[in-house]
Amino acid sequence: MSRKKSRKRASPPNSSPFWSYLIVVVLLAAALVGGGGWWYATRPLVMQQPVIDFEVARGASMRQIARTVSEAGIEVEPTLFTWLARLSGHAVHIKAGSYRVDKAINAWELVTLLSSGANNYGDFPLIEGWTFAHVRQSLNAEPDVAHDSLALTDAQLMEKLGMSGVSPEGMFAPDTYSFPRGSADIELLRRAATRMQKILQEEWAGRQADLPLKTPYEALVLASVVEKETGRADDRPLIASVFVNRLRTGMPLQSDPTVIYGMGEKYSGNLHKHDLQADTPFNSYTRGGLPPTPIAVAGVAALHAVLHPAPTNYLYFVARGDGSSEFSSTLEQHNRAVARYIKASRK
Repeated sequence: MSRKKSRKRASPPNSSPFWSYLIVVVLLAAALVGGGGWWYATRPLVMQQPVIDFEVARGASMRQIARTVSEAGIEVEPTLFTWLARLSGHAVHIKAGSYRVDKAINAWELVTLLSSGANNYGDFPLIEGWTFAHVRQSLNAEPDVAHDSLALTDAQLMEKLGMSGVSPEGMFAPDTYSFPRGSADIELLRRAATRMQKILQEEWAGRQADLPLKTPYEALVLASVVEKETGRADDRPLIASVFVNRLRTGMPLQSDPTVIYGMGEKYSGNLHKHDLQADTPFNSYTRGGLPPTPIAVAGVAALHAVLHPAPTNYLYFVARGDGSSEFSSTLEQHNRAVARYIKASRK
């Protein structure tokens, strides 16, 4: 009878210390990553300006949004910010629109803000050359503001703004104004009026000496005329010099835009000789000096040109037809220029 030799199976080496070590390492790494992520999410972000506005485009990816925020001036690290939004689940809830950050904020708060849309801002452009009627029309058509001024007359509106008895024409600074959706239209206008007063004070304080303008308001009136007469930015100081020279010599301004403004709804798109002869407070052919009020919104460039006109002896100018103007010092030169460019326009 044969005997079977028993064989002892070799025991595997004891692996428990290895796996324990690996688990500890993984947990430690996770803690470090988690701690680092939490540190990134909760530390205040550096802001390059006290108030930063930015626009989140519809359909933008999280990575694109992160770059937009960074380029606007909030120093997020785009890759970390993107992963924070994705891992937290906020990335799929980001809402398009305009945003403003005007206080200290961390990455977590910014991600939450973007996903809630609570800070969603609209933009209202107030454009150089607009009349106040155009400003009100555009503001009334803005869907994201509360139309508290809708039933108010211009005079009542100015009274609400603390400017009782002041014509609203030209009193609001051109700019693109960001506002929390649902804001009152009156508050938006208040900001524009305050900004215009600030601009006026600053420009008036640095004005050229010996101008034929007695007050900042007179400068604003003339700036509105220059704004409407300017077809090319380079011509502003020259156009301003023409009107300043005319005021100095007592010549009437003879500006078509003032006549058109005085005609109001009677203006059909064409200016005729009898229109230039029909007297209104704004007809600068029949009346000397400045119009009684601005005729439109004047930009900073027009106001600066009026307060720093080019040193010329020009008294006349005519449009060349390409946006620029031809300037003359004498009536004879001007008449030749008018004949030349009117003839060219009829070809």
